[in-house]
Amino acid sequence: MARHFGVGSRLARGDGHGGSAIAQTLRFASVALYAWSFLRFAAGAAVIAALLLIATRVSAAEPKAGGTVTAIIQPEPVVLTSALNSAAPTGTVSGNIFDGLVDYDFDLKPRPALATSWETSADGKAITFHLRPGVTWHDGTPFTSADVKWTLENVWKKIHPRNQLTFAKVTEVETPDDLTVVLKLSQPSVAILSSVNSNGAQVLPKHLYEGTDVLNNPYNNKPVGTGPFVFKEWKKGEYIALERNPNYWDKPKPYLDRLIFRVIPDAAARAAAFEKGEVQYGVLSPVPLKDAKRLAELPTLKVETKGYEWLSPFLFIDLNVDNPQLKDVRVRRAIAHAIDKAALARIVWFGFGEPASSPVPSTLKAFHDPAAPAYAFDTKQAEALLDEAGFPRGAGGVRFTLNHDYIPYGDDYKRSAEFIKQALKRVGVEVNVRTQDVPTYTKRVYGDRDSDVALTWFAAFSDPQVGVTRVYNSASIGKNIPWTNGSGYRNPEVDALISSVQGEADPEKRVADFRKLQQIVLTDLPTIPLVELKFFTVHAAGLKDAVTTGDQVYGSLKNAWFETAPAQN
Repeated sequence: MARHFGVGSRLARGDGHGGSAIAQTLRFASVALYAWSFLRFAAGAAVIAALLLIATRVSAAEPKAGGTVTAIIQPEPVVLTSALNSAAPTGTVSGNIFDGLVDYDFDLKPRPALATSWETSADGKAITFHLRPGVTWHDGTPFTSADVKWTLENVWKKIHPRNQLTFAKVTEVETPDDLTVVLKLSQPSVAILSSVNSNGAQVLPKHLYEGTDVLNNPYNNKPVGTGPFVFKEWKKGEYIALERNPNYWDKPKPYLDRLIFRVIPDAAARAAAFEKGEVQYGVLSPVPLKDAKRLAELPTLKVETKGYEWLSPFLFIDLNVDNPQLKDVRVRRAIAHAIDKAALARIVWFGFGEPASSPVPSTLKAFHDPAAPAYAFDTKQAEALLDEAGFPRGAGGVRFTLNHDYIPYGDDYKRSAEFIKQALKRVGVEVNVRTQDVPTYTKRVYGDRDSDVALTWFAAFSDPQVGVTRVYNSASIGKNIPWTNGSGYRNPEVDALISSVQGEADPEKRVADFRKLQQIVLTDLPTIPLVELKFFTVHAAGLKDAVTTGDQVYGSLKNAWFETAPAQN
C-alpha cells in the first residue's frame, strides 16, 4: 500500500514531549530510524540551560506587516545558490530566496511547501510529488515539474556535494503534467524525503540555466527563486539586500519589507551591533561564545538553540592520508590520543558542544555506534605510537611538521586550530596553522589536496546517508567539491557500504551497515571527530516568529514580524 504524506497526514512518532514550556524548549526532535524518528539533544552545559530557559516561543499575537531586518552573514558567501554550494553562509541567505519542496518542523516531519503532498509506492521504488499550483519564479515565469526534473538530473546528481549520494538511486524523473514529479528508483531510498527542503534539494529555474555553464551562470550570484524574498543587490564586502516578494504564494507572508545581510568580520563588532540594535538577527552562533550568556540576559535580545534540529552538526579534522607521515595509521591514532576533546569543548566552545566519538553524532541515536573504536586522551600512548611508527623526537624535540588549515568561519575555528597545535606540540609534532579565505581553503583541501590537517564542520542531518557518507566516499576526492572527502581516504569496502545504504529499505539492515561503516572508519581513522556542536541564534526580542521550523537556520524569515519596528540606520 502506498504511503501518502501531506496536509493533515501523520508520520510514525517517537518519544512523547514534556508538558511544560521549559520542557518544550529543551527537547530537540529526534531522527526517524526509517525516515523521521526523533532524537534528543541533551542540553548538558549550564550555559546552554541558561539560554534555553529564556528562549522564546512562537508568538500567538497577530503579525504586523513592514520593517527591515538587518542580519549578520559571516563569512561572506562565495555564491548565493545552495543547489551548487552547500556552505553555511550560502544556505543562510539562499533559504530566503528559494523555497524547497518541503520544510521541516521541530520534530523533523516534512511540511508542504512547493509540494503540497507526496507519496511513496508500496515497493519504495517511486516517490511522487504533487506541486503547488500558481507558483511563479521571481521573474514571473511559472514554476513547474520541468524545473524539478532538470535540476535533479543536471545539478543534484552531478554537482551538489551531498545530493550525488542522496539521489544516486534515481534512474528516471517523470513529469506527467506541470504539477507532478515522479522519481523512479533502482532501489528504495529512504533518505530522499529527509533532504528536500530549500537547502537539501534547492530547485533552480530551468529557463535560466538550461544550456548554460551551470557553475558559472550569472544567476548564481543574482538568484531568481520562488521564495518570500527577491534578490536586490550584493555589494561585495558590505551587504546582501533582499526585498519582499509581492507575488509570494503564501499570502500575506512575508511580513517584512526587506532583509539586509551585513558582512561584519570582527566578532566583537558583531556583538556590539546586536547590543546597539544595529542588527536584529544572526544564526550559527554569530557572536563570540563567551558573550552569548551576557547578551541573552539583555531585555532587548533573545538567544536560542532551536531551529538546528535538522543539522546534527559535528566538528572534525581531515588527515591527508597521502601525506608521508599521516599515511601511517599509527600516526593518525597518535594524533587522536593527543587531543583532549573534553577540554576543547569546554575551553574553546564554552560548553556549546560535547566531545564527539564518531562521525555519526550521538544525536542520531538510531545509527550511532557507541561501541565503535575510541581514542581516549592519552599523551603517553600518543608518544608510544609515534615512536613505533618510526618518528622519534629530533632537534628541539620535534618529530615532524604538519600544515593545518582551518575553515575560515570565525574565531572559534581559529582557536580550535590553535588548541590542536598546542596539543600536538606536547607529543613532538609541530603544526603550522594557515589562515585563508573560503575559496582558497576549499580549493586547497578539496581540489589541490595541499593540506595535511584540515579542520571543518559538517551537518550530519537527519540521516547519515545525507551528511556523513560524503566524508568517506572516494568518488569525490580531488574534484574540488567542497565539503566532501578531504582526507583522500579510499576503501572499497566503505564505498560498497555507502552504495548499500543508498538503496536499502530495511531499517535494521541500514543501521547495521552504518554501524559497520563506523567500525571501519574509526579503525582506519582518516578523520578524527572532535566535538558535537550546538549552535545558537541571536535575534531582537521584538522580532517575533523568527524561529518556527526545525531547519530554520537554512530556512526563510517569511513568518517573522516586528512587534515594534526598530529605527533603521
